[in-house]
Amino acid sequence: MAASELYTKYARVWIPDVEEVWKSAELTKDYRQGDGVLQLQLEDGSELEYKLDPKTNNLPHLRNPDILVGENDLTALSYLHEPAVLHNLKVRFIDSKLIYTYCGIVLVAINPYETLPIYGTDIINAYSGQNMGDMDPHIFAVAEEAYKQMARDERNQSIIVSGESGAGKTVSAKYAMRYFATVSGSASEASVEEKVLASNPIMESIGNAKTTRNDNSSRFGKYIEIGFDKKYHITGANMRTYLLEKSRVVFQADEERNYHIFYQLCASAKLPEFKALKLGMANDFHYTKQGRNPVIDGVDDAKEMSSTRNAFTLLGVNETYQMGLFQILASILHLGNVEVKDRDSDSSVIPPNNGHLSVFCELMGITYQDMSHWLCHKKLKTATETYIKPIPKLQAINARDALAKHIYAKLFNWIVDHVNKALHSTVKQHSFIGVLDIYGFETFEINSFEQFCINYANEKLQQQFNMHVFKLEQEEYMKEQIPWTLIDFYDNQPCINLIEAKMGVLDLLDEECKMPKGSDDSWAQKLYNTHLKTCALFEKPRMSNKAFIIQHFADKVEYQCEGFLEKNKDTVNEEQINVLKASKFDLLVELFQDEEKATSPAGAVPATGGRTRLSVKPDKIRQAGQASKEHKKTVGLQFRNSLQLLMETLNATTPHYVRCIKPNDNKYAFTFDPKRAVQQLRACGVLETIRISAAGFPSRWTYQEFFSRYRVLMKQKDVLTDRKMTCKNVLENLVQDPDKYQFGKTKIFFRAGQVAFLEKLRADKLRAACIRIQKTIRCWLARKKYLRMKHAATTIQRYVRGYQARCLAKFLRRTRAAIIIQKYQRMYVQRRCYKRKQAAALVMQCILRAYMARQLYKALLREHKAVIIQKMVRGWLARQWYKRSLKAIVYLQCCVRRMRAKREFKKLKIEARSVEHFKKLNIGMENKIMQLQRRIDEQNKENRSLSERLSGLEINYAAESERLRGELKRLRGAEEDAKNNANRVTSLLEELERLRKDLQNTQKEKKVIEDWARTYQDEMEQMISELKEQNHLLKNEKDDLNRLIQEQSQHWTEKMQRALKEETQQLENDLNEERSRYQNLLTEHLRLEEKYDDLKEEITLTMNVPKPGHRRTDSTHSSNGSDWTYNSEFAESEEGSRVGEDVSKSMDMSLFLKLQKRVSELEQEKQSLQNELDRREEKFQRARARDDEEHKKARSAELEYESLKRQELESENKKLKHHLNEMRQSLRGSAEATSAAPGSPAYTVLLDQLNSSNEELEVRKEEVLILRSQLVSQKEAMQHKETMTEPLPYIEDVQKLTDAKEISQAYMGLKETNRLLESQLQAQRRSHENEVEVLRGELQSVKEDNNRQQQLLAQNLQLPPEARIEASLQHEITRLTNENLELNSDDPKEYKAYRISMLRRMVDLMEQLEKQDKTVRKLKKQLKVFAKKINDLEGGQMDVSPGQTTDEPVHPVNIPRREKDFQGMLEYKKEDELKLVKNLILELKPRGVAVNLIPGLPAYILFMCLRHADYVNDDQKVRSLLTSIINSIKKILKKRGDDFETVSFWLSNTCRFLHCLKQYSGDDQFMKHNSPKQNDHCLSNFDLAEYRQVLSDLAIQIYQQLIKCMENILQPMIVSGMLEHETIQGVSGVKPTGLRKRTSSIADEGTYTLDSIIRQLNTFHSIMCQHGTDPELIKQVVKQQFYIIGAVTLNNLLLRKDMCSWSKGMQIRYNVSQLEEWLRDKNLMMCGAKETLEPLIQAAQLLQVKKKTDEDAEAICSMCNTLSTAQIVKVLNLYTPVNAFEERVSVNFIRTIQTRLRDRKESPQLLMDTKLIYPVTFPFNPSSLALETIQIPGSLNLAFLTRV
Repeated sequence: MAASELYTKYARVWIPDVEEVWKSAELTKDYRQGDGVLQLQLEDGSELEYKLDPKTNNLPHLRNPDILVGENDLTALSYLHEPAVLHNLKVRFIDSKLIYTYCGIVLVAINPYETLPIYGTDIINAYSGQNMGDMDPHIFAVAEEAYKQMARDERNQSIIVSGESGAGKTVSAKYAMRYFATVSGSASEASVEEKVLASNPIMESIGNAKTTRNDNSSRFGKYIEIGFDKKYHITGANMRTYLLEKSRVVFQADEERNYHIFYQLCASAKLPEFKALKLGMANDFHYTKQGRNPVIDGVDDAKEMSSTRNAFTLLGVNETYQMGLFQILASILHLGNVEVKDRDSDSSVIPPNNGHLSVFCELMGITYQDMSHWLCHKKLKTATETYIKPIPKLQAINARDALAKHIYAKLFNWIVDHVNKALHSTVKQHSFIGVLDIYGFETFEINSFEQFCINYANEKLQQQFNMHVFKLEQEEYMKEQIPWTLIDFYDNQPCINLIEAKMGVLDLLDEECKMPKGSDDSWAQKLYNTHLKTCALFEKPRMSNKAFIIQHFADKVEYQCEGFLEKNKDTVNEEQINVLKASKFDLLVELFQDEEKATSPAGAVPATGGRTRLSVKPDKIRQAGQASKEHKKTVGLQFRNSLQLLMETLNATTPHYVRCIKPNDNKYAFTFDPKRAVQQLRACGVLETIRISAAGFPSRWTYQEFFSRYRVLMKQKDVLTDRKMTCKNVLENLVQDPDKYQFGKTKIFFRAGQVAFLEKLRADKLRAACIRIQKTIRCWLARKKYLRMKHAATTIQRYVRGYQARCLAKFLRRTRAAIIIQKYQRMYVQRRCYKRKQAAALVMQCILRAYMARQLYKALLREHKAVIIQKMVRGWLARQWYKRSLKAIVYLQCCVRRMRAKREFKKLKIEARSVEHFKKLNIGMENKIMQLQRRIDEQNKENRSLSERLSGLEINYAAESERLRGELKRLRGAEEDAKNNANRVTSLLEELERLRKDLQNTQKEKKVIEDWARTYQDEMEQMISELKEQNHLLKNEKDDLNRLIQEQSQHWTEKMQRALKEETQQLENDLNEERSRYQNLLTEHLRLEEKYDDLKEEITLTMNVPKPGHRRTDSTHSSNGSDWTYNSEFAESEEGSRVGEDVSKSMDMSLFLKLQKRVSELEQEKQSLQNELDRREEKFQRARARDDEEHKKARSAELEYESLKRQELESENKKLKHHLNEMRQSLRGSAEATSAAPGSPAYTVLLDQLNSSNEELEVRKEEVLILRSQLVSQKEAMQHKETMTEPLPYIEDVQKLTDAKEISQAYMGLKETNRLLESQLQAQRRSHENEVEVLRGELQSVKEDNNRQQQLLAQNLQLPPEARIEASLQHEITRLTNENLELNSDDPKEYKAYRISMLRRMVDLMEQLEKQDKTVRKLKKQLKVFAKKINDLEGGQMDVSPGQTTDEPVHPVNIPRREKDFQGMLEYKKEDELKLVKNLILELKPRGVAVNLIPGLPAYILFMCLRHADYVNDDQKVRSLLTSIINSIKKILKKRGDDFETVSFWLSNTCRFLHCLKQYSGDDQFMKHNSPKQNDHCLSNFDLAEYRQVLSDLAIQIYQQLIKCMENILQPMIVSGMLEHETIQGVSGVKPTGLRKRTSSIADEGTYTLDSIIRQLNTFHSIMCQHGTDPELIKQVVKQQFYIIGAVTLNNLLLRKDMCSWSKGMQIRYNVSQLEEWLRDKNLMMCGAKETLEPLIQAAQLLQVKKKTDEDAEAICSMCNTLSTAQIVKVLNLYTPVNAFEERVSVNFIRTIQTRLRDRKESPQLLMDTKLIYPVTFPFNPSSLALETIQIPGSLNLAFLTRV
C-alpha cells in the first residue's frame, strides 16, 4: 500500500509550529497524487491550507492512533518520528504523571521537579527479579536489568546517565546505586552499601553547586564502579572523577553559587569547633557572594553540613582530618578576601597586616612574609640566571585565584582518594556495575574551554551509543534470520577526528601552549588556516576572529578562544606551592607531596576479575621517573587520556543508557516546554535511536500475538492449526507490498507505518461490525416503539369511547333529575302558600283569645293582691314577737357556747401540737392526700348538715309565721278590744316595730350564713381542684422521671456497650500488633541463629577442624525467664568461642561478638515483648471484667462480696500448693533417710497438710452457705425499700382568728381538724401495728431458718465431702424455690428478674465450688502419689492399696498397676534419647507417615515418652527430652526448610505436641473437653507452662517458614496466572509492543495459568489436611495465601500500564471469582481470605466503571474504600484503552477524584506490603484420641520403647 493512500479524509497529521514545535491537524479532504496543498483543520477548529514543498513534495508526518499514544516504549509507535516521540512523552508526563519512558534500549527520564513516592523499598522489591519489559519504565528496571545480566552473562555492566544540568542525572545515578545496595546487600562485615550511599552527600557538597538551571548541579563527571563477589553481594566501590570546574571556586555568575561546602561552613560558623576558623556569613567573602543569591529555597545549609560530617564519619574520616579539611576550605575563603593594590603600573603590593591574609597564613601554617611576597612576585628562569620580577595587580589577582583553584583541586582529589579507600574491600571482586554520571551536551551564549571538553566527551559517548544500537539491531535481525540490509546512520567520527586527531583542535592547542609567546589569537589563526577549508564541520564566525564553530551531532556550537590557553595550561606559581609545602600543617603537606609518594586506592589494588582498573589521574600509574613529565601535561591531554580509558571500560561492559530531560527552565512541577524538550532529545541521541529503528523494521510481533490481535481480519477458513502459516496467508492478502514486512523464526517484522495500517483495517472491521449491530438493535428498538405506540392508540380509543358513553349516561340521569326537582319545587310553592294562610288565621284567633284571657287575669290579680296584703300585715306582727324571743335565746346560747369553745380550743391546741409533731415524723404524702380528701368529704357533709339546718330554720320560720298569722288574727279579733283599750296602742306599736327589726336581723343572719356556706363551698372546690392539679402534675413528673431514668439507663447501656466494643476492638488491635512485633522478632532471632550457625560452620571448614561432638547439658529453661536459654546452646557457643580462639589469626572475631551481642539483645527484647504481651492480655481481661462489673452495677455489693470469698478460697488453694511444695522438699530431704516411719517428719507434714486441707475446705463451704443466705436477705431488703411510695408535698392550712364573730366558724374548723387528726392517728397506729406484726413474722422466719441452717450444718458435718455439697445444694434449691413462689405471687415481673439473677448467681457459685473441688481432688491425688512414694521409701511397710497386705514388700518398678492412671506412657532409657530423636524426627519421611499412619503420631509418641519421664519424676529427663525435640525440629527445618511437605508436617506435629501439653497439663481451662480417663492421664509432677511458650514460639517460626516456602512457590505463578494469562480468550486484544518485549499474555508451554494457581492451592490444602493440621490454622494459612496473591497482583497492576484496561479488569474479576469458588468448595469462605482480595476486586471494578461525570467520581469514591488515594489515582493515570472505542480518563476527572478523597486519613504508600505476615494464633484443639490405644508401627524403628 502506498503511503499517500493513508492521507484520506479525517486522517491526522503533524505540521511544524513556531511555539509548540509540532501541531496536530486533521485532513478535511482526501489527498491525491500531485496535489500541492493539503486542506487541514486544526484542533481549535480553524481551517488551514498547508503547502507542500515543490522540490521534495514531502507529506507531513502522520499521527499515531489514539490507542498507541502514551505507550511505555517509543519504538512501539507505528509512526516513528520526532512529533510522535514528543507527543508521547508529553502525554505520559502531563496527563499520566509518568516521568520514565523507554526508547528502545534508552530510558528517557523527565525531571518532574517534585518529590514522587516511587522510590521506596516496596517499589524496589516490586522490580526485583522482574523482566525489563514486564513492568512500567523505571530507573529500577534499568538497574535490575544490569544486575541480572551481570549475573547471567558473567559480564560487567555500565549505566550511562547523561543530560543537561538540572535534568536529574545525579538523582538518577543515586537511585540506581540505592537499588544495587538494597537488592544485593553486603558480603563483608562492614556495611558497604551504606558507605556507597554515604559517599553521595560528600561528593555533592564538594562537587555540586547552584546554577541558573539547577540548584544541585554536578560540576564534575564521575564514574562509580560498584564491585560484587561471586554471590553478587556488594564488596566495595571505586570512584573516578572527570574535569572538575575549578573556575567556579573563584568566580560565579549571577544567581549562581560556589560549591555547597563553602556555604555549609559559613552556616555552621557559630559552632564552637569552628570558632578558630574565623568565618562569617557567606556575603562576607568574595568567593561566595559574587552570585548575589547565597540561599537556596528549601535547603538548610547547617543541616546539610551535619549530614556531610556524618558521612565523613561513616567513611572513616576522623574528626581531626575533618577539621583539617574545613580549615583548608576556610583558608580558601580568606584567601579570596586578600586585597591587592597597585604600587605602580608594573607592580603591586599587599598592604601590611592584612587581616584575611594573616588568617590564611595562620590556618595554613605558613609565614605571612613569604606568602605576601610571592603573591605579588614571580620567579623567572633563563639558561644562565634566575631573577624575581614583580607583577601588576591584575596578574597578582589571577595568581591568587589560581592558587585557590589549585588548593581546592588538590583537596577534591584527596577526598576522592579517601572515599575510595573507605569503599575498598579486601574481599575479592568478581564483577562490577559502573554508573557514569556525566554532563550532557551544553551550549550557552558564551562557550569556553569547559563546554568544549564536555561536548567532546559527549561526541565520544554518542559514537559508542550509535554503535551499540546498530549492533543490537543487527543481532536481532540475525537471530530471526531475516535479510540484513545496511542501515545508514549518522557517524560522528569526522567530528571526533576534528577534535582529537593529529593537527586537530586539541593538538594545536597543546602546541600553542608550548610556544613561549603563544596566545589565544595566534591559536585561532592556526585553527582557521588548518581546518577552515579542509573540514566541513569547522566554521568561522562572520563577525569575529577570536571564535570558531564546530558542527556537533546535536547542534552547532560557537566557542570563544579567550582563556583556552590559560585553562589548558592550568599554571600555578611554583614558589607559592613551595611555600605551602613548607607548611607546618600536616594535611596540607600531604596534599602537595610528590606524586610518586602519594597513595592512591586505584594503584594499590590490583585489577581482578578481568576488569581494567583506572585511576582518577592517568599519571598515577606511571613510573616515578616520569612523574615530572606527567606533571607538565596539559589539561586537554589529561582529559583526552582519561576519556579514552573510560571508553575502553565502557566498551568492555554492557552499557545501559539513561537520558535525563529537563522539561522547562523555570523548574515548574510537571510543566512541559516542547522547544526545550526537542533540543535535548536531539542532543541526547533519542531521536537518533528512533531514526535507526525506523530505518529497518521497528514493529515486531510474535505470531501468536499477531493472531490474537488481528483475528477479526480473518475468516474462519483462513484459520489454520499452524499460526505461522495463518499469519503469512493473512498478511499476503492484507499488505500487497512484500517489502513492508518480513517473517522471522518467531516474530513478524513490519516497516514503519504498517501497524497503523493494520490497526486502521482492524478498526474499520470493528466499526462495520458495530454498524451492523447498531442497525439490528435500532430495528429492534423501532419495532418495539411501534408496537408500544399501537398498543397505546388502542388503549386511548377504548378509554375515549368509554368516556363518551359515560357522558351520555350522565346527561340522561341529569334530565330525569331535573324533572323530579321541578315536581317537588312546584309542590313546595303550593304548600308554602297554604301554610301562610293557615298561620294568618291562627294568629288572629290567638290575639282575640289572649285579650279575653288578660281581662280575666286582671280581675283575679286584684283579688289575689288584696289577700297578700292581709297576709303580710299579719305576718309582720307575728315576726316581731318571734324576733324578740329568738334574740334572747341566741344570746344565752352564745355565752354558753363561747365558754365551752374556749375550753375545747385550749384542749385542741395541746393535742394539735402533739399530733402535728407525730404527723411530721410518721405521716407520708400519700396519707396527707387521703386525709385532705377525707376532710373535703367531711366538709361536704358539714355543708349538707348546714343546708339541712337552714331548711329546718326555714320550716320553723314558716311555722312561726303561721303562728304569727294566727296571733295576728287573734289580735284583729282583739282590735276592737284595743279600741276600747286605747292606752295599749303605743305599746303594741313598739312591739310591732321590735318584731320588724327582729325579722330584718333574722333575714340578715340567714343571708350571712348562706354567703358563708357559698364561700366555704367555693374554697373547698378550689382546694380540691388544686389538689387534683398537683396530683396530676406529680404523676406527670413521676412519669417523666421514670421515662428519663429509662432513657438514661438505655443510653448509658448503649454507651457502655459501645465503649466496651471500641475498647475491646482497640485491645484486640493492640494485641495483634504486639503479636506481629513479637513474631517478627522471632523471625529475626531465627535468622541470626542461622547466620550464627553458618559462621560457625564456615570457621570450622576454613581451619579444617573436625566438628566437635554434640555435647549437651541439662537445660535450666524451666527455672529462668528467657524463652531461648538452653545450656546446649551455651555449650555450642562455647565450642564456637574455642574454635574462634584457635583461628583468631585468620578470622576477625568482631562480627562474631557483635552477633552474639545482638542475639542476647534480641532475646532480652523478645522476653520483654512476651512480658508486654502478657500484660496486654491481662489488661484486656481486666478491662473486660471492669466493663462487666460496671454493666452489672446494681448487683455490685453481692458480687464484690462473692468475689472476695472466691479470692480467699483461691488464696487458700495457693497456700495448699505452697504446702504441697514444702512437702515435696521435705520428701526429697528425707529420701536419703534410712527409714521413714509413721512418726517421721515427712509423714507428719503429710498428715498435717491433709487434715488442715480438709478442715479448711469444710470451713470454706460453710462460709459459702452463709454467704448465700446473706445475699438472699440483702436482696429482700432491697426489694422492700423499692416498694415504698413516692412522697407527696404536705400542704398546711393555718387560719388566724381575729374576730369574735368568727368563733363559731373557728370552732367548726377545729372540730373538723380534730376529727381529721384522730382518723390519721388511728390509720398510723394500724399501719405501725401491721409493720410490727410483719417484722415479728420475719424475725420468727429468720429464727426458723437459722435453726434449720444449724441443723443442716450439723447433718452435713456428719456426711462425706461429696454428700455435703449435694445436700447443701439441694437445701438451697428448696429454699430458693419457696422464695420464688412467694415472689411470683406478689409481683411476676420482679419475680422473673429476681429468678434470672439468682439462677446466674447459683450457676457461678456451683462453678466455683466445682473448680475448688477439682483442685482439692487434684491435690488429694498428688498426696496419694506422695503417700505411695513414702510407702516405697519405707520398703513396703505401708499399704499401697486396700487390696495389698501390709507385710508384703513392694518395689517401685514392680508395683502392679491395676488402675488406669498408668496407661498411655512409653518408657525409654536415657541413652536411647538420641536414637528416639533420630528415628522419629531427623530421619522420618513425612510422606509415608502422612499416608499410612494417624495424623500427629510423632507428637503423640513424644508426649507419651514425656509423660513417663514426668511420672517417674525425673526432671533432668524431661528437660533433656524437650530440649532435644526442639533442637531436632529446628535442625530438620534448617536442612529441609524449602520442602513445603516437611514444613507442614512438623508444623502440624508441633501444634499437636503443644496441644497435648495443654490438654494434659491439669489446668481446668484445658480439661473441659477431656474424658475422665484423659483427666487421669494429666501430668502430675511438672508444670511445663514455660516450655509451652517455647513450643509456641517454635510453632510461630515454623508457620513463618511455611509461609515463606509457600510464597516462593506461588510467587512465579501469580502475575502470569492472575494478570497475563487470558482466562477468557478473546476478551482483551494485544497491543503493539516495542523493543522492551513484555511477557506474552498467551499461554505457551510452561506458562503459568489460573489453573496452575488453583492446582497449587489444592496441593497445599491436601498436604495440610493429610498431616492433620488444625482447621483454624489451615484457615490462617489460606488467608495468608490469598493476601499474597492479591497484594502481588495489585502491585504489578499498579506498575504496569499495559494491564490497566477494561478487558483486563474483566479478566481479573473472573479470576477472583474462580478463587472464591475454590474457597466455597473447601468451606473456607469465613476464614477472611476473601476480604484480603477486596483491594484487587475494587481495582478491577475501577477499571470497568464509567469515568466521566461527577456522579461517577462519587460512585468511585464510595466503592473504592479499601484502596488508598494514591492507588486510585495511579490506576486512573495508567488506564489505557486497548481498542479505539474506549476513552481515556480526563485529567479533570482525576483531579475531581483527588479533591473528593482529600480528607481521607491513610498511608501514602502506593504498593501493598507483600512481606506482611498476619500474626498467627494457635487455638487450643484437644484430641479425643486415647493415649493407651495408640500403637507404634514397626516401620518407625522404635522397638526400644516400652508401653507402660
